[in-house]
Formats: sequence, structure tokens, C-alpha cells
Amino acid sequence: MMSTFFAILFYFATLVFVVGLLQRISTYTRTPAPLKIPTTPAPTSTGGVVLRMTREVFLFESLFKANLWTWILGWMFHASLALVLMRHLRYFTDPVWSWVVSIQPFGMYAGIPMVLGVAGLWARRIFVERIRYISTPSDHLMLLLILTIGLSGLMMRFVVHGDVIAVKGFMLGLMHFDLQPLPSNILLYLHLSLVALLMMIFPISKLLHAPGLFFSPSRNQADDSREKRHIAAWAKKLESEG
Repeated sequence: MMSTFFAILFYFATLVFVVGLLQRISTYTRTPAPLKIPTTPAPTSTGGVVLRMTREVFLFESLFKANLWTWILGWMFHASLALVLMRHLRYFTDPVWSWVVSIQPFGMYAGIPMVLGVAGLWARRIFVERIRYISTPSDHLMLLLILTIGLSGLMMRFVVHGDVIAVKGFMLGLMHFDLQPLPSNILLYLHLSLVALLMMIFPISKLLHAPGLFFSPSRNQADDSREKRHIAAWAKKLESEG
């Protein structure tokens, strides 16, 4: 019964996640950028923009310049989360890819700095007055959700060990539409339920800053307003009709 429930839950969560994410990205793509507004000092060429975006994605350059403590917590959380997600690929691949095997020793403990990072970011929203002022209930609930997912995952790894072979069989079964039994484990049920919830609310949450960064005109525009006239797509259409 629980295997069927979680199978339906994850099929639905995946559908909501993929469709919702594609719809939001489509909206970002179609939204005009009528002004030339790169944050200065900005690169003056396309290659420079690519390099700047690369530094933003991997090093959080602007956050580093703005606030060192927030950068430390944010980078620690995101880097650890990336390791955790890559380690979880072992549940969806058979045989497991060699590079996934190679990161297992690091991914095994990456959940610890991930939890510490998100806890620090949540404490920042609670104790830093100017951040607390602009924080909404959804901000706190989102951080609580991610923190609980991390803690439940750590407990299954270090406290209450589950049947990972059966969990992998269940996940591979979902991918091949071949339902396999899910181990009976309350902590596992909690962890999977929260992951599915996160997937469903991702397309309507502030977590969309992940793909949204690439569509930010203050980051993805070159500072070439003197060399090239910037005309939004809708303005070009009006000019051609006129």
C-alpha cells in the first residue's frame, strides 16, 4: 500500500516539477528586457558575460563582495547540496557510474555542512534585523523544509540505517514503470514525503533563483550601450510595423 502511494506521489511530484519549471523558464524567456541595465563594473563582451555568469554560478561572486558571512553559509550549503544530489544518483543508475562511485566518501558526509549551512541561513533571517524585516513566512517554511530533509537523511545514514538496496530497487522500478516494494521505515517515509513536497513547490518558490539567475538582465547583459543600441524584441516589432 505504501509503495503504491509513494509511486503515485513521486510520479505526480515529478510531473509538477518538470511542467512547472518549464513553464516558468518559458515565461522568463519571453519576458522583454527593455533597458540596458548590467550591474557595473560589467564586462563589455559576450565572452566576459559568460565568464561573469560562471563565477556567479560556481563562486557566488556578487554575494562574496556583499557579505562574507552570508557567502560562507550560502556557498557551504549549495556546494554540499550538489555533492549530496550527485551521491543520490546511485539510486537511479545500475550499474552506478564510476564518477558517482568516486564521490561517495565525500557525499556521505556532505549532508553535515549542508545542514549547518541552511541552519546558519535560517538563523540569519531570524537574528539579523534588516533580513528579518523582509522575510516572509514562506521563507522560514522553505528553510525548515530543507533543514528537515537534511536532518532526516543524516539520521538514516548515521542513526537508523535503512535497506538502501530495496530503496534503490524501488527508485529503479519507478523509472521503468515496474513497481517494487518500498521498505517499511517511518523515517524514510518522512524523508521521501518532504522531498516530493519540495519538488512540487519548487516552481512557485524563491528557489527559482537557480534558473532565474541566467535570465537576470543585470547579470546577463554586456556593458556595450555606447557601442550597440539595445532594442527590446517588442520594440523591434513596433519599428518594423511602423
